[in-house]
Amino acid sequence: MVIAIIALLATIAFVALDPLTRFRDARTSRRIGDIAAILSAIKLDQVDRGGSYLPAIADLTKDQAYMISGSSTAPTTGCNTNCGAVTAIDDCVSLAGLVDGGYLGTMPISPDQAGAWSEALTGYYLVLEGNNAVTVGACEVEGGTITSTR
Repeated sequence: MVIAIIALLATIAFVALDPLTRFRDARTSRRIGDIAAILSAIKLDQVDRGGSYLPAIADLTKDQAYMISGSSTAPTTGCNTNCGAVTAIDDCVSLAGLVDGGYLGTMPISPDQAGAWSEALTGYYLVLEGNNAVTVGACEVEGGTITSTR
């Protein structure tokens, strides 16, 4: 009888704590923070350039999605890798200039259970909107879309 009660209490505690949901929420929080950091770095760099974007961003085709790379040697083509949140990734955009300029300590890399993301393909994407706003989003979304526009 005591063992049955302990097992029942353990089951209730496990369901109440729901560790899988907690891990998902932690990854989501990190992605939100990473997106905010990337956008802040882009905007600080833009202010320092007198209103102009980093050349890598300014040269993008508007309203198209690009995978963000933190590597200065990242390929500029062939980056249309699996980004579940966006159906059409056009290519890569290297934002290594933000790290080199001191706006970011390191380029954020999306937390991924499979470990697929790296500095070359961070798991984040960027869109230069038609009105010159910048949208950054996470490729992997667990329970909703994660994007921010400034």
